[in-house]
Formats: sequence, C-alpha cells, structure tokens
Amino acid sequence: MGKNSKPSYSTGTVQINGQTKATTSKNGNNVTTNYIMSDNEKKAYDYAQQSFADSLPKLNVLDLDTRKGINSQLEAYAQQGTQAINDIYTPMIEDTKNDIARRFGNLDNSSFLNSLNSIEANRADAVSALGQDLVLMKNDLINDELSRRYNYMSFLGDYVNGVNANALSFGNMSQANSTSGTNYNRGVTSTSSGTDWIGTGSSLLASIGSQLLSYYLSK
Repeated sequence: MGKNSKPSYSTGTVQINGQTKATTSKNGNNVTTNYIMSDNEKKAYDYAQQSFADSLPKLNVLDLDTRKGINSQLEAYAQQGTQAINDIYTPMIEDTKNDIARRFGNLDNSSFLNSLNSIEANRADAVSALGQDLVLMKNDLINDELSRRYNYMSFLGDYVNGVNANALSFGNMSQANSTSGTNYNRGVTSTSSGTDWIGTGSSLLASIGSQLLSYYLSK
C-alpha cells in the first residue's frame, strides 16, 4: 500500500438466517444505516401506522352504529327489568284484590287501598332502581367501548415502537460491524504506511544535514 493511501471505509451488515436485516454504507460524506423489512413485516408495519392515524381523530366519537348497539343493549335490559318487575308486582296486586274481595265483598275499603298503595310504592322503587341501573349500564357500555379503543391504539403503538426498537438495535449492530471493519482497515494502512514514513524521515534528515554542513563551511 502506497504512502498516500487512505484506510477504506468498511460497510456493515447484519443477517439473520441468511436474510439481511440492516446495512451501513457510506456515500460521499454521508453514512447511512438502513433497516430492511421483510414484505410481511412492512405490510404489518404500514397497516399499524395507517390504522393508528385513521382511528385517532374519531377515538372518542361514538358513531351511529356504536350508539345503536349501546341503545339496543339498554333497551333489552330495560325490557327484561320491566318484565321482571311486572312478574313480581302484578300477581301481588291481583292476589290482594282477590283477598280483599273475598273478605269484605268489595274493594271500596281502606284495607285494599292501604295494601295497594304499599305494593305500588314498592313497585315504584323497583322502577326507579331499574332506571338508575340503566344509567350505570350506559356509562359502563361507553367506558367499555372507549377502553377497547384505547387498548387497540395502545397495541398499535406498541407494535410500531417494537419494530422501531428492533430497527434501532439492528442498525446499531450494523454500525458496530462497519466501525470494526473500518478500524481494521485503518490499522492495516497505518502498519503499511509506517515504512514510507521511515523513508520520508530519512530523506528529510539527510537534507537538513546537508544544509547545515553547507552553512558552517561558508563561515
């Protein structure tokens, strides 16, 4: 290797099972590290990014279909609750009517009214409790829907971040391989060019010696 030679830059490569995953190369003054995705990995990565971008603007917005689904569940629960209340209190009212009619011959008396008022008060409490349950259920359904969306967004974000972390890790390994190769080339160049420096130094000393000898002889 000549005395003017420079150490060559070494590229870096990382392979897994024969597949190149990352490369580091130099083009002019620019050193570039590239992470190489498989077709399936790129497809999944692009899908995750696109899904995240599409979902973010409407993350907290309940669309028409979602609201319909929630309302359908609330209506079904309300119908079941109403039926359960009627199944309990309607027979109680009928039994009270029959009992009062059998004992007093008519329903126009205070005993029937008192019993009826008590039953109706209990039924009103049950209806009120059902209404409160529906409010809580609606909140739970909305929170469940939002939680499902947040979990999905978190999954997408974690996936993208995981791919980025892998890319960074492979990129660092590729850069390390490039640095090792370049350092090796630099060491070879330094060893080879050492002989040239000795020759250059000897010539320089001989020239300086000749100049000093001429100077003293001229005195």
